[in-house]
Amino acid sequence: MNSVAIPALDAAAIEAATARQDSLTKPQGSLGRLEEVAIQLAGIQATARPNVDAKWIVVAAADHGVTAQGVSAFPAEVTPQMVANFLGGGAAINVLAKTVGAEVMIVDCGVAGEIPGPTAGLVNRSQGRGTADFTTGPAMSLEQADEAIDSGRQVAGDLATMGAQLIAPGEMGIGNSTSAAAITAVMTGRDVTTVAGRGTGIDDEGLSRKIDAITRGVAKNQPSADDPWGVLSAVGGFEIGFIAGLMLGAASHRIAIVLDGYIATSAALLASQIEPIVTAYMIAGHRSVEPGHGIALEHLGLRPLLELDMRLGEGSGAALAMSVIAAAVNLHNGMATFAEASVSDRDS
Repeated sequence: MNSVAIPALDAAAIEAATARQDSLTKPQGSLGRLEEVAIQLAGIQATARPNVDAKWIVVAAADHGVTAQGVSAFPAEVTPQMVANFLGGGAAINVLAKTVGAEVMIVDCGVAGEIPGPTAGLVNRSQGRGTADFTTGPAMSLEQADEAIDSGRQVAGDLATMGAQLIAPGEMGIGNSTSAAAITAVMTGRDVTTVAGRGTGIDDEGLSRKIDAITRGVAKNQPSADDPWGVLSAVGGFEIGFIAGLMLGAASHRIAIVLDGYIATSAALLASQIEPIVTAYMIAGHRSVEPGHGIALEHLGLRPLLELDMRLGEGSGAALAMSVIAAAVNLHNGMATFAEASVSDRDS
Protein backbone atom coordinates (compact mmCIF):
# COMPACT_ATOMS: atom_id res chain seq x y z
CA MET A 1 0.00 0.00 0.00
CA ASN A 2 2.45 2.56 -1.25
CA SER A 3 1.74 6.16 -2.17
CA VAL A 4 2.91 7.70 -5.42
CA ALA A 5 5.19 10.69 -5.98
CA ILE A 6 3.26 13.63 -7.41
CA PRO A 7 5.13 16.83 -8.31
CA ALA A 8 3.89 20.23 -7.18
CA LEU A 9 2.42 22.49 -9.83
CA ASP A 10 5.16 24.43 -11.60
CA ALA A 11 5.34 27.91 -10.03
CA ALA A 12 7.30 29.48 -12.89
CA ALA A 13 4.77 28.25 -15.45
CA ILE A 14 1.90 29.58 -13.35
CA GLU A 15 3.60 32.97 -13.09
CA ALA A 16 4.24 33.11 -16.84
CA ALA A 17 0.69 32.01 -17.69
CA THR A 18 -0.75 34.59 -15.29
CA ALA A 19 1.36 37.31 -16.91
CA ARG A 20 0.15 36.22 -20.33
CA GLN A 21 -3.50 36.29 -19.22
CA ASP A 22 -2.99 39.81 -17.88
CA SER A 23 -1.53 40.95 -21.21
CA LEU A 24 -4.27 39.57 -23.49
CA THR A 25 -6.67 41.93 -25.24
CA LYS A 26 -9.39 41.86 -22.58
CA PRO A 27 -9.95 43.38 -19.16
CA GLN A 28 -7.97 41.42 -16.59
CA GLY A 29 -10.09 38.68 -15.07
CA SER A 30 -12.93 39.15 -17.57
CA LEU A 31 -12.85 35.51 -18.65
CA GLY A 32 -13.33 34.38 -15.07
CA ARG A 33 -12.97 30.65 -14.50
CA LEU A 34 -11.57 30.18 -18.00
CA GLU A 35 -8.49 32.11 -16.97
CA GLU A 36 -8.14 30.06 -13.79
CA VAL A 37 -8.37 26.79 -15.72
CA ALA A 38 -5.72 27.85 -18.25
CA ILE A 39 -3.34 28.92 -15.49
CA GLN A 40 -3.94 25.70 -13.53
CA LEU A 41 -3.17 23.65 -16.64
CA ALA A 42 0.01 25.64 -17.16
CA GLY A 43 1.13 24.67 -13.68
CA ILE A 44 0.16 21.04 -14.23
CA GLN A 45 2.00 20.73 -17.54
CA ALA A 46 4.90 22.97 -16.47
CA THR A 47 4.56 25.24 -19.49
CA ALA A 48 3.14 28.71 -20.01
CA ARG A 49 1.29 27.41 -23.09
CA PRO A 50 -0.61 24.24 -22.07
CA ASN A 51 -2.22 21.90 -24.57
CA VAL A 52 -5.22 19.58 -24.17
CA ASP A 53 -5.56 18.14 -27.67
CA ALA A 54 -4.99 14.57 -26.42
CA LYS A 55 -8.13 13.89 -24.38
CA TRP A 56 -9.12 10.50 -22.96
CA ILE A 57 -12.26 9.27 -21.22
CA VAL A 58 -11.66 6.08 -19.26
CA VAL A 59 -14.86 4.22 -18.35
CA ALA A 60 -14.29 1.73 -15.53
CA ALA A 61 -16.96 -0.93 -15.03
CA ALA A 62 -17.62 -3.24 -12.09
CA ASP A 63 -20.46 -4.80 -10.13
CA HIS A 64 -21.46 -4.39 -6.49
CA GLY A 65 -22.70 -7.09 -4.14
CA VAL A 66 -24.76 -4.57 -2.18
CA THR A 67 -27.33 -4.65 -5.00
CA ALA A 68 -28.72 -7.70 -3.17
CA GLN A 69 -30.19 -5.19 -0.70
CA GLY A 70 -32.49 -3.65 -3.33
CA VAL A 71 -30.59 -0.36 -3.60
CA SER A 72 -30.92 0.14 -7.36
CA ALA A 73 -33.77 0.57 -9.83
CA PHE A 74 -31.90 -1.60 -12.35
CA PRO A 75 -30.75 -5.24 -12.13
CA ALA A 76 -27.06 -6.12 -12.05
CA GLU A 77 -27.36 -7.61 -15.56
CA VAL A 78 -27.33 -4.07 -16.90
CA THR A 79 -23.61 -3.62 -16.15
CA PRO A 80 -22.26 -6.12 -18.73
CA GLN A 81 -24.97 -5.06 -21.19
CA MET A 82 -23.87 -1.44 -20.95
CA VAL A 83 -20.22 -2.42 -21.33
CA ALA A 84 -21.20 -4.07 -24.60
CA ASN A 85 -23.01 -0.85 -25.56
CA PHE A 86 -19.89 1.19 -24.81
CA LEU A 87 -17.76 -1.14 -26.92
CA GLY A 88 -20.31 -0.89 -29.72
CA GLY A 89 -20.25 2.91 -29.64
CA GLY A 90 -23.92 3.33 -28.77
CA ALA A 91 -23.83 4.96 -25.33
CA ALA A 92 -24.05 8.63 -24.40
CA ILE A 93 -20.35 8.75 -23.57
CA ASN A 94 -19.44 7.54 -27.07
CA VAL A 95 -21.46 10.35 -28.62
CA LEU A 96 -20.08 12.98 -26.25
CA ALA A 97 -16.50 11.79 -26.74
CA LYS A 98 -16.85 12.26 -30.49
CA THR A 99 -18.35 15.68 -29.87
CA VAL A 100 -15.36 16.89 -27.85
CA GLY A 101 -12.67 14.97 -29.75
CA ALA A 102 -11.78 12.52 -26.98
CA GLU A 103 -10.69 8.90 -27.16
CA VAL A 104 -12.60 6.33 -25.08
CA MET A 105 -11.12 3.43 -23.13
CA ILE A 106 -13.40 0.82 -21.53
CA VAL A 107 -11.96 -1.11 -18.59
CA ASP A 108 -13.42 -4.20 -16.92
CA CYS A 109 -12.50 -3.74 -13.27
CA GLY A 110 -14.80 -6.46 -11.94
CA VAL A 111 -17.93 -7.05 -13.99
CA ALA A 112 -19.87 -10.02 -12.55
CA GLY A 113 -21.67 -11.29 -15.64
CA GLU A 114 -20.55 -12.27 -19.12
CA ILE A 115 -20.31 -9.35 -21.50
CA PRO A 116 -22.50 -10.08 -24.53
CA GLY A 117 -21.11 -9.75 -28.02
CA PRO A 118 -17.59 -8.85 -29.18
CA THR A 119 -15.19 -7.54 -26.54
CA ALA A 120 -12.44 -6.26 -28.82
CA GLY A 121 -10.87 -3.19 -27.28
CA LEU A 122 -11.92 -4.00 -23.72
CA VAL A 123 -9.09 -3.55 -21.20
CA ASN A 124 -9.12 -6.32 -18.60
CA ARG A 125 -8.18 -5.11 -15.12
CA SER A 126 -10.69 -7.23 -13.24
CA GLN A 127 -10.22 -7.81 -9.53
CA GLY A 128 -13.06 -10.35 -9.35
CA ARG A 129 -16.65 -10.99 -10.34
CA GLY A 130 -18.04 -8.02 -8.48
CA THR A 131 -17.60 -7.05 -4.84
CA ALA A 132 -19.19 -8.76 -1.87
CA ASP A 133 -22.28 -7.35 -0.13
CA PHE A 134 -20.75 -4.86 2.30
CA THR A 135 -23.71 -5.15 4.69
CA THR A 136 -22.40 -8.57 5.70
CA GLY A 137 -18.64 -7.89 5.65
CA PRO A 138 -15.97 -6.08 3.63
CA ALA A 139 -16.72 -5.40 -0.02
CA MET A 140 -13.24 -6.69 -0.91
CA SER A 141 -10.00 -7.71 0.73
CA LEU A 142 -7.30 -5.17 1.48
CA GLU A 143 -5.15 -6.92 -1.12
CA GLN A 144 -7.85 -6.44 -3.75
CA ALA A 145 -8.23 -2.78 -2.76
CA ASP A 146 -4.51 -2.22 -3.21
CA GLU A 147 -4.52 -4.06 -6.53
CA ALA A 148 -7.47 -2.00 -7.79
CA ILE A 149 -5.67 1.25 -7.03
CA ASP A 150 -2.42 -0.03 -8.50
CA SER A 151 -4.15 -1.12 -11.71
CA GLY A 152 -5.46 2.42 -12.15
CA ARG A 153 -1.94 3.79 -11.74
CA GLN A 154 -0.65 1.39 -14.37
CA VAL A 155 -3.30 2.40 -16.90
CA ALA A 156 -2.48 6.07 -16.24
CA GLY A 157 1.13 5.24 -17.08
CA ASP A 158 0.01 3.60 -20.32
CA LEU A 159 -2.00 6.71 -21.23
CA ALA A 160 0.96 8.94 -20.42
CA THR A 161 3.05 6.89 -22.84
CA MET A 162 0.36 7.49 -25.47
CA GLY A 163 0.64 11.23 -24.90
CA ALA A 164 -2.55 11.86 -22.93
CA GLN A 165 -2.88 15.45 -21.65
CA LEU A 166 -6.37 15.37 -20.13
CA ILE A 167 -8.08 12.35 -18.55
CA ALA A 168 -11.70 12.02 -17.44
CA PRO A 169 -12.51 8.90 -15.41
CA GLY A 170 -16.03 7.61 -15.99
CA GLU A 171 -17.76 4.55 -14.58
CA MET A 172 -20.48 1.96 -14.97
CA GLY A 173 -21.74 -0.35 -12.26
CA ILE A 174 -25.20 -1.01 -10.90
CA GLY A 175 -25.14 -0.18 -7.18
CA ASN A 176 -22.07 2.03 -7.35
CA SER A 177 -23.83 5.17 -6.06
CA THR A 178 -24.43 3.22 -2.85
CA SER A 179 -20.70 2.63 -2.47
CA ALA A 180 -20.02 6.26 -3.39
CA ALA A 181 -22.41 7.45 -0.69
CA ALA A 182 -20.85 5.14 1.88
CA ILE A 183 -17.34 6.36 1.02
CA THR A 184 -18.48 9.99 1.12
CA ALA A 185 -20.16 9.56 4.49
CA VAL A 186 -16.97 8.09 5.97
CA MET A 187 -14.50 10.47 4.33
CA THR A 188 -16.46 13.68 5.04
CA GLY A 189 -18.00 12.70 8.37
CA ARG A 190 -21.47 13.56 7.09
CA ASP A 191 -24.62 11.66 8.01
CA VAL A 192 -25.67 8.98 5.55
CA THR A 193 -29.06 10.62 5.01
CA THR A 194 -27.36 13.74 3.60
CA VAL A 195 -25.14 11.93 1.08
CA ALA A 196 -27.40 9.14 -0.22
CA GLY A 197 -29.46 10.02 -3.28
CA ARG A 198 -31.75 8.30 -5.74
CA GLY A 199 -28.99 7.14 -8.11
CA THR A 200 -30.59 5.57 -11.16
CA GLY A 201 -34.04 6.73 -10.03
CA ILE A 202 -35.13 4.67 -7.04
CA ASP A 203 -38.38 5.49 -5.25
CA ASP A 204 -38.81 6.44 -1.59
CA GLU A 205 -38.77 2.81 -0.45
CA GLY A 206 -35.63 2.16 -2.47
CA LEU A 207 -33.94 5.20 -0.97
CA SER A 208 -34.81 3.96 2.51
CA ARG A 209 -33.27 0.58 1.69
CA LYS A 210 -30.18 2.32 0.36
CA ILE A 211 -29.72 4.45 3.49
CA ASP A 212 -30.28 1.38 5.67
CA ALA A 213 -27.74 -0.68 3.70
CA ILE A 214 -25.08 2.03 3.96
CA THR A 215 -25.74 2.52 7.67
CA ARG A 216 -25.45 -1.22 8.34
CA GLY A 217 -22.37 -1.55 6.14
CA VAL A 218 -20.49 1.26 7.86
CA ALA A 219 -21.47 -0.08 11.30
CA LYS A 220 -20.43 -3.61 10.34
CA ASN A 221 -17.05 -2.73 8.85
CA GLN A 222 -16.09 0.36 10.88
CA PRO A 223 -13.93 2.06 8.22
CA SER A 224 -11.80 5.05 9.19
CA ALA A 225 -11.27 8.14 7.03
CA ASP A 226 -7.56 8.03 7.95
CA ASP A 227 -7.23 4.71 6.10
CA PRO A 228 -8.40 5.13 2.47
CA TRP A 229 -7.40 1.58 1.54
CA GLY A 230 -9.48 0.33 4.45
CA VAL A 231 -12.45 2.45 3.38
CA LEU A 232 -12.22 1.08 -0.16
CA SER A 233 -11.99 -2.45 1.19
CA ALA A 234 -14.93 -1.98 3.55
CA VAL A 235 -17.56 -0.29 1.38
CA GLY A 236 -16.02 0.50 -2.02
CA GLY A 237 -16.04 -0.90 -5.52
CA PHE A 238 -13.37 -2.23 -7.81
CA GLU A 239 -14.00 0.56 -10.34
CA ILE A 240 -13.82 3.19 -7.58
CA GLY A 241 -10.42 1.92 -6.49
CA PHE A 242 -9.27 1.83 -10.11
CA ILE A 243 -10.37 5.44 -10.64
CA ALA A 244 -8.57 6.57 -7.48
CA GLY A 245 -5.40 4.96 -8.80
CA LEU A 246 -5.95 6.42 -12.26
CA MET A 247 -6.08 9.89 -10.70
CA LEU A 248 -2.93 9.33 -8.68
CA GLY A 249 -1.10 7.93 -11.68
CA ALA A 250 -2.25 10.73 -13.96
CA ALA A 251 -1.02 13.39 -11.55
CA SER A 252 2.34 11.66 -11.19
CA HIS A 253 2.74 12.12 -14.97
CA ARG A 254 1.54 15.75 -14.92
CA ILE A 255 -1.76 14.88 -16.60
CA ALA A 256 -4.83 16.92 -15.66
CA ILE A 257 -7.91 15.10 -14.33
CA VAL A 258 -11.49 16.11 -15.11
CA LEU A 259 -13.85 14.85 -12.42
CA ASP A 260 -17.20 13.49 -13.51
CA GLY A 261 -20.04 12.79 -11.10
CA TYR A 262 -20.60 11.27 -7.69
CA ILE A 263 -18.83 7.96 -8.15
CA ALA A 264 -15.67 9.47 -9.65
CA THR A 265 -15.64 12.15 -6.95
CA SER A 266 -15.90 9.53 -4.20
CA ALA A 267 -12.76 8.01 -5.72
CA ALA A 268 -11.18 11.48 -5.61
CA LEU A 269 -11.86 11.57 -1.86
CA LEU A 270 -9.82 8.39 -1.47
CA ALA A 271 -7.04 9.58 -3.78
CA SER A 272 -6.75 12.91 -1.96
CA GLN A 273 -6.37 11.12 1.36
CA ILE A 274 -3.56 9.01 -0.09
CA GLU A 275 -1.78 12.01 -1.71
CA PRO A 276 -3.40 15.39 -0.88
CA ILE A 277 -1.53 17.19 -3.68
CA VAL A 278 -3.52 15.23 -6.27
CA THR A 279 -6.42 17.69 -5.86
CA ALA A 280 -4.27 20.39 -7.51
CA TYR A 281 -4.49 18.30 -10.70
CA MET A 282 -8.30 18.04 -10.58
CA ILE A 283 -10.87 20.11 -12.43
CA ALA A 284 -14.45 19.47 -11.33
CA GLY A 285 -16.36 19.00 -14.55
CA HIS A 286 -19.90 19.33 -13.23
CA ARG A 287 -22.17 19.02 -10.21
CA SER A 288 -24.71 16.23 -10.47
CA VAL A 289 -28.12 16.18 -8.79
CA GLU A 290 -26.91 13.58 -6.29
CA PRO A 291 -26.86 15.44 -2.94
CA GLY A 292 -23.62 13.83 -1.83
CA HIS A 293 -21.77 15.00 -4.90
CA GLY A 294 -21.84 18.64 -3.85
CA ILE A 295 -20.74 17.64 -0.35
CA ALA A 296 -17.80 15.66 -1.75
CA LEU A 297 -16.75 18.53 -4.03
CA GLU A 298 -16.93 20.98 -1.13
CA HIS A 299 -14.76 18.66 0.99
CA LEU A 300 -12.18 18.60 -1.82
CA GLY A 301 -12.33 22.39 -2.20
CA LEU A 302 -13.40 22.15 -5.85
CA ARG A 303 -15.94 24.22 -7.80
CA PRO A 304 -17.67 22.59 -10.78
CA LEU A 305 -17.53 24.18 -14.21
CA LEU A 306 -21.04 23.06 -15.16
CA GLU A 307 -24.36 22.34 -13.47
CA LEU A 308 -26.80 20.68 -15.86
CA ASP A 309 -28.89 18.51 -13.49
CA MET A 310 -27.18 15.37 -14.82
CA ARG A 311 -26.86 12.02 -13.04
CA LEU A 312 -25.84 9.66 -15.85
CA GLY A 313 -22.25 8.84 -14.99
CA GLU A 314 -20.08 7.22 -17.70
CA GLY A 315 -17.89 10.37 -17.69
CA SER A 316 -20.64 12.31 -19.45
CA GLY A 317 -20.43 15.51 -17.38
CA ALA A 318 -16.65 15.47 -17.56
CA ALA A 319 -16.80 15.08 -21.33
CA LEU A 320 -18.95 18.18 -21.65
CA ALA A 321 -16.55 20.07 -19.40
CA MET A 322 -13.68 19.11 -21.69
CA SER A 323 -15.12 21.47 -24.29
CA VAL A 324 -14.99 24.33 -21.78
CA ILE A 325 -11.44 23.41 -20.82
CA ALA A 326 -10.39 23.31 -24.47
CA ALA A 327 -11.94 26.75 -24.97
CA ALA A 328 -9.99 28.08 -21.98
CA VAL A 329 -6.72 26.78 -23.42
CA ASN A 330 -7.45 28.02 -26.94
CA LEU A 331 -8.25 31.50 -25.63
CA HIS A 332 -5.08 31.50 -23.55
CA ASN A 333 -2.88 30.46 -26.46
CA GLY A 334 -4.66 32.07 -29.37
CA MET A 335 -5.65 35.57 -28.27
CA ALA A 336 -3.37 38.45 -29.11
CA THR A 337 -1.68 40.52 -26.43
CA PHE A 338 -2.21 44.28 -26.25
CA ALA A 339 1.25 44.78 -27.71
CA GLU A 340 0.74 42.31 -30.56
CA ALA A 341 -2.62 43.84 -31.53
CA SER A 342 -1.47 47.43 -31.07
CA VAL A 343 -4.37 47.97 -28.68
CA SER A 344 -3.98 50.38 -25.77
CA ASP A 345 -4.51 48.79 -22.38
CA ARG A 346 -5.92 50.69 -19.42
CA ASP A 347 -2.49 51.72 -18.15
CA SER A 348 -1.33 53.21 -21.46
